[in-house]
Amino acid sequence: MSNEESSHVYRLHSTLELPLEDLQDHLDEATFPDGIADVELTRRNNTLILKADAEDESVSKYTPSAQLKASVTENRVYEEDPEEHRNAFRWEDEEEEEIESELVEYAAFKGDRETVLQNSLLQYEMFLVLCDIAEQSEKGTLTAISDRGGELEATRIVDGEVRPADVEVVEGPRDSTGSNGGVNWRDNKFITD
Repeated sequence: MSNEESSHVYRLHSTLELPLEDLQDHLDEATFPDGIADVELTRRNNTLILKADAEDESVSKYTPSAQLKASVTENRVYEEDPEEHRNAFRWEDEEEEEIESELVEYAAFKGDRETVLQNSLLQYEMFLVLCDIAEQSEKGTLTAISDRGGELEATRIVDGEVRPADVEVVEGPRDSTGSNGGVNWRDNKFITD
């Protein structure tokens, strides 16, 4: 568990979406990072929870391990683009055909760190699981800043493709009034001895 102590996720923002069926297939075939024996997938109404099962058996079953949280949404998927179908040339007498479609459930990992990645035990390892899911996702973005062995690391995955990312440290806006912006209690005419 020394990895867990030296690796953290500081910032994370996700807009990932992928079909629930694809997520389940991916988790069935995935190889998990060291420290994680398996990932349990639980569904409660329209919420998915992917919880890490620790390899370390000395971890109490009451210690909450890291988990990923996603919402489940339904989207209608068409076999052909409805706009193209509407704009296609048709004879006046011809009735409009219905386009073949089906409702598909999607897992949406959307939000910032506390919304998507919860609990600290195995947090970095579950972040790696999320990165792996992001690479399987055809839609959405994952950006993060993490610490791996004392080095800051930037992560950016867009529509399933790993993109270059840098950590840039910039100075924040300065307070133009400085320390003189507060109340000077010593020279306050409303306070008397």
